[in-house]
Amino acid sequence: MPDERLAFGPFTLDPGRATLSRHGRPVSVGHKGLLLLQALLRTPGQTVDKASLMDAVWPGLAVEESNLSVQIAALRKLLGMSDDGHQWIATVPRVGYRFVGSVDSAKETAAAAPSPIQSRPSIVVLPFSLTGDGGNRQYLADGITEDIIISLARFRWFRVAARNSSFALKDRLPDIRQIARELGTRYVLEGSIRHAAPQLRISAQLIDAVDGHHVWAERYDLQMADAFAIQDEIAERVAGAIEPELLKTESRLAVTRHTGNMTAWDLVRQGTWHFHRITREGHLTARELFRQACAADPQLPESHIWLARVSAGIAAYGWSGDRSADIAEGLRAASQAVALDPKDPYAHYSFAIVSAYADAPKQAIRCAEKAIELSPSFALGHLVLGMARLYDGQAQAAVEPLEHGLMLNAHDPQNFVWHNLLAYAHLFAGQADAAIASASNALKIRPTWRPTFETLVCCYATIGRPDEARRFAREAERLESPAGDALAPLRQLNPSWSRQIAALLEAATAA
Repeated sequence: MPDERLAFGPFTLDPGRATLSRHGRPVSVGHKGLLLLQALLRTPGQTVDKASLMDAVWPGLAVEESNLSVQIAALRKLLGMSDDGHQWIATVPRVGYRFVGSVDSAKETAAAAPSPIQSRPSIVVLPFSLTGDGGNRQYLADGITEDIIISLARFRWFRVAARNSSFALKDRLPDIRQIARELGTRYVLEGSIRHAAPQLRISAQLIDAVDGHHVWAERYDLQMADAFAIQDEIAERVAGAIEPELLKTESRLAVTRHTGNMTAWDLVRQGTWHFHRITREGHLTARELFRQACAADPQLPESHIWLARVSAGIAAYGWSGDRSADIAEGLRAASQAVALDPKDPYAHYSFAIVSAYADAPKQAIRCAEKAIELSPSFALGHLVLGMARLYDGQAQAAVEPLEHGLMLNAHDPQNFVWHNLLAYAHLFAGQADAAIASASNALKIRPTWRPTFETLVCCYATIGRPDEARRFAREAERLESPAGDALAPLRQLNPSWSRQIAALLEAATAA
């Protein structure tokens, strides 16, 4: 369905794209402010009681009435005065609030331009098609589609077209660009299921509707056993793989298409691009952008989420000028992110990753478990759970979440760190051969990262292969030592492991 835009004075609110503009230029406004303004604009000149407004902004949550007053005050400051010299939002004592002024609505046509970079990205999941001898299993294709929609909707930083909008397109020949224009989405996920007993082949592809290019494509071959288990597994894999690909694409667009008129959301996406370069310069640049985003829109959870993440990264990689201050900043940002949106798995992940480097692994475990509870397909939630368990001395318990997270997100640029952590989890769980395989995977991603060579020294020394241990020790000596190897909490909190690592490295170097 086309989106109805609401215009008043110099402003235009586009609910479908979650944007507010003034004279065509985007205005930085928080998500709650947008919801509140939309509720008032729907009934201009009429009083909207406080309970209705609070339900529109905080559906299903018990919040203090003072929160509504704070949001109203922020909106009034943002909108300023009308040409007639009055405030746009009037208070009706003891009842609620009323929007003062005329509101014009207009429906967007199919030929409208794609959503601007300032808006949140959006995606529609088309009903998966069914081929082969599975004619009586259409329920399976529909169930997989519905589960993917639900799994993707748990990620709060992009919008997902509702199930009814998606299934209204069923049995229709897909014109990707037309569908995207009609639904106001940029990305389209389509897929097919081929059933040839007892095998299922599921293919899926994510398409950027603006240029028709593929962002991601994958194929899964599974044995048809329990249909519901199949649904859960496919939905988890697809949603877990798509989310990081969307993040990378949107981060790149924020840099290449930036026009100079930056909102908090733009700042966040530009920062994520620098963050994923995984360099000292990139992380420090990203931190400044995230700080600016927090200042531009204190109500945007993503600003605080990413400030927390980059603070943890700066500490982990040894790029901090004041580690205690950086960790404290990260914890404050993560706490604010959780307070702003307690249902966002990224918010709890950010708290977990900072806690892990604040030498608080048990707190990190609790936060990671909450992130997974909110979004079971969230790869980073599983990965940080494994990290926290390892730092807490639970090597065997760390293996499964690390492996699961790497399966869900096989192409994260920081996977060399996660594979190296998995190698140590295997090593201290008494699985040296598996540790070697994990460390080897880390080297495929970052072939010159010295800590992985040192991990392999420990692995080969443990299984009684001193020649290989010495070989990797010599290779490690030729490489520059990084400022930090992301393993400081492991050594700090597990002194016996730290002594074991040091002894193995010393023996191989001295030989």
